[in-house]
Amino acid sequence: MKPIVYTRGQALADILEQRIAILDGAMGTMIQRFKLTEADYRGMSSATPAGARDRFKDHHKDLRNNGDLLSLTRPDVIRDIHEAYLASGADILETNTFGATSIAQDDYDLGYLAKEMNLASAKLARAAADKFSTPDKPRFVAGALGPTPKTASISPDVNDPAARNVDFEKLRAAYYEQVEGLVEGGSDLLLVETIFDTLNAKAALFAIDEYFVNTGERLPIIISGTVTDASGRILSGQTVTAFWYSVRHAQPLAIGLNCALGAALMRPYIQELARVAPDTFISCYPNAGLPNPMSETGFDETPEVTSRLLREFAAEGLVNIVGGCCGTTPDHIGAIREAVQPLAARSRQREFFYKEAA
Repeated sequence: MKPIVYTRGQALADILEQRIAILDGAMGTMIQRFKLTEADYRGMSSATPAGARDRFKDHHKDLRNNGDLLSLTRPDVIRDIHEAYLASGADILETNTFGATSIAQDDYDLGYLAKEMNLASAKLARAAADKFSTPDKPRFVAGALGPTPKTASISPDVNDPAARNVDFEKLRAAYYEQVEGLVEGGSDLLLVETIFDTLNAKAALFAIDEYFVNTGERLPIIISGTVTDASGRILSGQTVTAFWYSVRHAQPLAIGLNCALGAALMRPYIQELARVAPDTFISCYPNAGLPNPMSETGFDETPEVTSRLLREFAAEGLVNIVGGCCGTTPDHIGAIREAVQPLAARSRQREFFYKEAA
């Protein structure tokens, strides 16, 4: 088995060999700071581009909190958030597409807009990344694929264990459409993130590979699961080790964890991944601790605490990519960058996978 030759994002692998890369922080946390109204989401703001103004004025469902829609109706907000993270030192910028699948958007009866949302979001991130890129510090766009609000492995009905509200084929089709928009919009890599159901992730990875085969594109992939509690398992029941072996066939550039746990509780699971995946880069972008209504972000880990913990991960030789999830802000990302910048990236055994596969 030969190493993958990427058609985009080729430089990222070399960078991860040399230093720790910084992923941006939470989109939702930052959107909340703008205190947007229903009118903003519907495109009824004076800041909405003329072509999208009043586009959803008479839509029959509430649209507030549909953050993915803002890439169409308030692109200035999304642009400002991207640029704030880049100014704080982020190397990798996630597109505003966590919920931009037809499956997730069907909750708003906007599933037909999925590809348009992904295309617009990728273009916004691409423009921001290009604005901040320099020859010695390129910035990369990660097309973000979220888990969808449905799960292929778990019954939504406690009285019917066999019941499912989505199947593999529907997930595959939704993810394929999302990948089309993300790649056409200019993404350098694809990030399958916040995975709570490995079967959902497998559908995303299948769709990605199908798109690569059909188009000749081959982008780096980052896969990031989420351990939901102290059991050390993702919601569909797998340990971190089992999760890795379930997705390893996709040959991701990096494997990691994000979201549900703060950095302090995530340590043993990052250690486990670093041990079982010696051939692959490791990513970690925890949330900002536990919910705390008294704090500005709603979470209780300050930039100083989060950055100190991630510095410890780096000093232990565990990570290649660090950033932040729920509750994190540009202040967190700036502090993380300063904390890990002097430290070496985790070394990977580059030939391990290929020798073992052979």
